[in-house]
Amino acid sequence: MKTTQPPIHINSVSEMHRYLNLPGPEHPLISMISFKDLEPETTDWGRGMVINMYIIAIKKEFLGKIRYGQGYYDFDEGMMSFIAPGQLCYQSGPGENPRGGQMLLIHPEFIQNSTLAKTMKNEAFFSYAVNEALYLSQKEETTIEGIMTNIAQEYHSAIDSFSQDLILSYIELLLNYSNRFYARQFMTRKAAHNDLLIKLEQVFDSHFENTGNKLPTVRDIAEKLNVSPGYLSDMLRTYTGQSAQQHIHNKLIDKAKEILTTTPLSVSEIAYQLGFEYPQSFNKLFKSKTNVSPLEYRKQFN
Repeated sequence: MKTTQPPIHINSVSEMHRYLNLPGPEHPLISMISFKDLEPETTDWGRGMVINMYIIAIKKEFLGKIRYGQGYYDFDEGMMSFIAPGQLCYQSGPGENPRGGQMLLIHPEFIQNSTLAKTMKNEAFFSYAVNEALYLSQKEETTIEGIMTNIAQEYHSAIDSFSQDLILSYIELLLNYSNRFYARQFMTRKAAHNDLLIKLEQVFDSHFENTGNKLPTVRDIAEKLNVSPGYLSDMLRTYTGQSAQQHIHNKLIDKAKEILTTTPLSVSEIAYQLGFEYPQSFNKLFKSKTNVSPLEYRKQFN
């Protein structure tokens, strides 16, 4: 019987260098690794890795595939990926590294007690799935590579009292540009996102067809759409001005209004049909969105 091996855990920059058969890092808490310097792997990555550090990578000329969950994603030129500490990553097999690009490895202690610590923790794209990577235009790629070059120069320079602050500033600039380019990507990939919005409506229609469902959560909806919760929220915020949670609440209220004005069901029955465990919770949400109670709303149509 084949046994499933646990994922490999990487907890330090030095450990990552050893795993990749690289010389020791020039700084104990940060490293800039060029993909062209990596040898073909002799280790099976299929068991997965948990890297307890931040990784910001620009990958080019990728020949193989990366697996995320049950799916695969092909990398090509001009793509950025972001990994937060503790995420489970997969690679499909040995010998499938990108031939170009760089990987910035940041231990959480490097940004500790800085404003960047909170920023990176709250950046949604660090929780995006691999197939929700940032696709770069040639101009954007040049901008990102320029910032990466500046970080690399500081990394390879002698450490002094300015080194950490300068690198932190460059990382912050890198994240600001990444946010700008992701906003552009949401707008330029309208066809794909329009399909996603259509599927989202179908998910809600299917949910409301059945009574006694549990309340839909952002994670539930995202799983049915095969996207990450963070990506779903950011996409909806771009197109509708609402987060995924706000979108769910508004859909529930719209459906409640329909039932209130077209059926004799009691408020408790409507609450149960929509997935609320307690009618009081339904009443509270309805009033917060409409400024009237469900019964008061129904009276307006009688």
